[in-house]
Amino acid sequence: MAASTSSKPAGKSYTYEWYVVVICMLAYVFSFVDRQVLALMIEPIKKDLHLTDTQFSLLHGFAFSLFYAVMGMPLAYLADRFARPRIIATGIALWSFATAACGLSQSFIHMFFARMSVGVGEAALSPGTYSMLSDYFPKDKLGRAAGVYSLGSFIGGGIAFLIGGYVIALLKQMTTFSLPLVGDVRSWQLTFFIVGLPGFLVALLFILTVRDPQRKGLEQDVSGKAKRVSMADSLRFIGSHGKTFFCHYLGFSFYAMTLFCLMSWTPAFYIRRFGLTPVEAGYTLGTILLVANTAGVFCGGWLNDWLLKKGRADGPMLAGFIGAAGLLVPAVAFTQVGTVGLSLTLLVVAMFFASFPMPTSTAAMQTLAPNQMRAQISAVFLLISNLIALGIGTTLVALLTDKVFGSPTAVGNSMSIVNCVATVLAAGLLWLGCKQYRLSLAREEGRKSMSSVQAPQVPVAATVPEQLETGRA
Repeated sequence: MAASTSSKPAGKSYTYEWYVVVICMLAYVFSFVDRQVLALMIEPIKKDLHLTDTQFSLLHGFAFSLFYAVMGMPLAYLADRFARPRIIATGIALWSFATAACGLSQSFIHMFFARMSVGVGEAALSPGTYSMLSDYFPKDKLGRAAGVYSLGSFIGGGIAFLIGGYVIALLKQMTTFSLPLVGDVRSWQLTFFIVGLPGFLVALLFILTVRDPQRKGLEQDVSGKAKRVSMADSLRFIGSHGKTFFCHYLGFSFYAMTLFCLMSWTPAFYIRRFGLTPVEAGYTLGTILLVANTAGVFCGGWLNDWLLKKGRADGPMLAGFIGAAGLLVPAVAFTQVGTVGLSLTLLVVAMFFASFPMPTSTAAMQTLAPNQMRAQISAVFLLISNLIALGIGTTLVALLTDKVFGSPTAVGNSMSIVNCVATVLAAGLLWLGCKQYRLSLAREEGRKSMSSVQAPQVPVAATVPEQLETGRA
């Protein structure tokens, strides 16, 4: 019997594979520290650069998400063809440099281009990582592996708030600092240097210790060789499962809209509504992200794998729907209550459920997509998700605050409106997507079965080792 290409031998410990997951998670931690630390420093940056809430939202959301999404496509194409660790390490170095460059900003335009470059660098990480994890782990472990990787986003977000709060507290008595070659900088500018430059060490560790896994489950042509797959091929595959990807891409994108709305505007809400200082907001929200969000990611990945073991082929979509259903009430209500204690309690619940889609959306894509298309299909999802969730969602909150309510203190009402609409859409689309996902899986299984039947037969005179090698092809 031919060796399986989809699972490791029985008793395999996966020690190195889990090491790679941890290294990828570490990179994800730094990526979210670099992108999220901006949210806590909203007030001093707005003051020094003379920005409105809408302009700040463009820096935090649109400038980053546009180029993160657009550059994800060509980088994913490279990740499906070339060594993934090299591409990822280059991206880490680029976004670390760009984050430090944010500290040199003297205007909205300067900061916009620096944030754009952060997005370009970070676009290399997730598509390549998702593709590697699918080659390192069998399907029944992929949800947990993706969940551990996804922990990095909230560990990073939490650390960003904690570091930001600590630096603000440490430097609150000093307004400017003199640095060699740079000159005088403000405390928020120094913070970008502190969080950005260590990323170069992560890039070095990645390139030295992570090896590209053998690609498994490759689509083959009639001669038995691995197919060369283009972006057009990936788009045709998405089109062939149009209803499934429509529900998946948009459902998880609206889900992410609520998540990014919470992460981007919650510091401003507590500072403006309840009078928390930036230090108090940083410590409080950093702790919530480290506890509630990391627990949510772990539970989302566990629920995905549990549903699959129970025979629910649509486990990733169903787990996403369950999370969205649990998110709706607390995500809307936490800004409407009158006490900070009750608000934070509801926020903890909201953050827990808001984290469910991180591993489940990944598992759904990587399970359905052929190997040569995995990074590209992930990049299409990240393109749509980041434009909707981070680009449009965070800016909608600012526009409602500036143009509809006309008061910075009304940011909580803006968040409730956006969270309500986005979460309802996410739950509805993911529920509808469960059936479509099951149908797509069945269709792909049928197609693979037909392809195996039509594959060239092994010659009778072939030796046993040759037969085994043919089975592995």
